[in-house]
Amino acid sequence: MYIEDLKFSLWADFIEREYLDNEFKELIAKGIVNGATSNPAIFKNAILNSSAYKEQLETLDGLAPKEKYEAVAIYDIRKAADILKPLFDKNDDGYVSIEVDPFLCDDAQATVAEGKRLFAQIARENVMIKVPATEAGYIAMKELTSVGIPVNATLIFKKDQAVSCANAFNEGVQIFGSKVNTVISVFVSRIDAKLATLGINDSLSGIYNSADIYAAIESMNVNGCRVLFASTGTKDPSLPTHYYIEKLLAYNSVNTAPIDTIKAYYKDGGKDKALPIPNDVIKAYFEKVESAGIDFDEVLNEQISGGLEAFKAAFRDIMESL
Repeated sequence: MYIEDLKFSLWADFIEREYLDNEFKELIAKGIVNGATSNPAIFKNAILNSSAYKEQLETLDGLAPKEKYEAVAIYDIRKAADILKPLFDKNDDGYVSIEVDPFLCDDAQATVAEGKRLFAQIARENVMIKVPATEAGYIAMKELTSVGIPVNATLIFKKDQAVSCANAFNEGVQIFGSKVNTVISVFVSRIDAKLATLGINDSLSGIYNSADIYAAIESMNVNGCRVLFASTGTKDPSLPTHYYIEKLLAYNSVNTAPIDTIKAYYKDGGKDKALPIPNDVIKAYFEKVESAGIDFDEVLNEQISGGLEAFKAAFRDIMESL
């Protein structure tokens, strides 16, 4: 744990082969991070821009693009999982996430099949299978957790999405008969970036929306389930780099952030609990947003669809390059 009293974890939202061999190990040794996350955009940047992958890719001629991608991604995820295993063995998280093909987001059984296959191929118990929060995704989350596979529910912007994920996890855990560690990844800064284009520049919409979701999920008390705050790098240059870590510091939570954000928080960030935020404060804030003529629910719907499309685009780019 980064802050033991709060049961607060800090995970690195980054995967790249040379980084895993060097800086990642240093961050773990210093007790700064105790987990890692990846997504198609992260792997796209690593595979297309790092020379560390060239040698392995040269051995994969003749394979289909997705087979090449999975070979490279599985290698990195195994490496990260092995580095994190001592933390996992101490019950200090030690998880790394890998996302299923985002083009399967509306096919529950294909998502389940790929999630099970990836978990088996990686063959590391401290891996979380990342599943987008769609109607098909909720079915997949239940089925994966029902056989004890840890899941990272991703691309969550709305409370009803998060509650559906928690319900799916709860049902899966009941079938499995024991705790399964899961996280519900709530995206933050993208909301504030969008609201800024609509005239709301206080960088609080993402905070209050996330706080509302956090309170709802904590009240459900699903065995092994925590809220993970994602998309926590700042997009507004006037904000402190560590703004979204400090402002969302909460008991029994995780924050996954870019490396520069983590370093800034380690250097200057406060450690006082910031959540929960009183419900009446959150309600009054969003009444103000609505009174400005903004349909916040529609903003969130756009973020959900936009997030899915961004991951699909990154995955498509990888396939085309391979």
